[in-house]
Amino acid sequence: MEKSFLVIGTGEVGIAMLDSLYKYKVTSTQQFTVGALVQPSSAGNESAPHSKYAGLAVEAVDLVSESIENLAGILRKYDTVICCSGFSIGAGMQVKITKAVLEAGVRRYVPWQFGADYDKIGRGSAQPVFDEQLDVRDLLRAQNKTHWIIVSTGMITSFLFREDFGVIKLSEKVIHALGDWQHSLTLTSCEDIGAVTVEVLFHQREILDQVVFVSGDTVTFQEIADKMEGLFEEKFERALWDRTYLEQKLNDEPNDIFNRYRLVFTHPGVTWPMNETFNHRNNIPTTGIVEWAKTHIAVI
Repeated sequence: MEKSFLVIGTGEVGIAMLDSLYKYKVTSTQQFTVGALVQPSSAGNESAPHSKYAGLAVEAVDLVSESIENLAGILRKYDTVICCSGFSIGAGMQVKITKAVLEAGVRRYVPWQFGADYDKIGRGSAQPVFDEQLDVRDLLRAQNKTHWIIVSTGMITSFLFREDFGVIKLSEKVIHALGDWQHSLTLTSCEDIGAVTVEVLFHQREILDQVVFVSGDTVTFQEIADKMEGLFEEKFERALWDRTYLEQKLNDEPNDIFNRYRLVFTHPGVTWPMNETFNHRNNIPTTGIVEWAKTHIAVI
């Protein structure tokens, strides 16, 4: 059967997913079609990221304003839907997209769950958007018409290097640990999220209705500091932001989204051992934080 894939969103993860689907199409004997759901304003834009893909079916849809019924009508054309539109599209949108997928009767759905182990974190965490991720899981698990695959990737590697997140502040040569120096983070680059997800989708035997854990790197905050000092060949100041400090910061500045992320990433549900991941078991190479930094950050 000819398969068809729809990627919702063409941000960093969406483009990585399209890249990986197109690479797989070239290197395998599988025949399938690929579509991308994009904002109407970028659909005909020749400079838009999705314009480089030959034969790509473009679905121009405003996810926020479109009704679930109309969205389902578009999704119904595809065998597999992969949601790469993250939290930035607004509260409630992941539930809305999931309801449209289920109404459409899509055979397989990969929701926007490229992040923490939300089951382990549970409801009521420092980051309210995580509760919506559990709402999505509840919707998927409560039905048996649409198969689902959740790909848990930990933190996107690039997020670790955001100056405003504050863990690695290259401008000041400071490393902040969240919670404890021996607490670890699982990190996966956008490129690896795309590549490993595509491997999961084409895996034989078919993987369905389960959570798949992947990791580009799993490192403690102490290891992060050691690796950055080795890479940049200079000492970094090391400072601990323990849970008491982070809780107080969130209490003082509750609307600061980074205060919420800093606190929630002290939870054990944000890390898992590399040797327990899908990519490790299947000998799929991934990029560690040092290799990522060498590629994406100018090392002086």
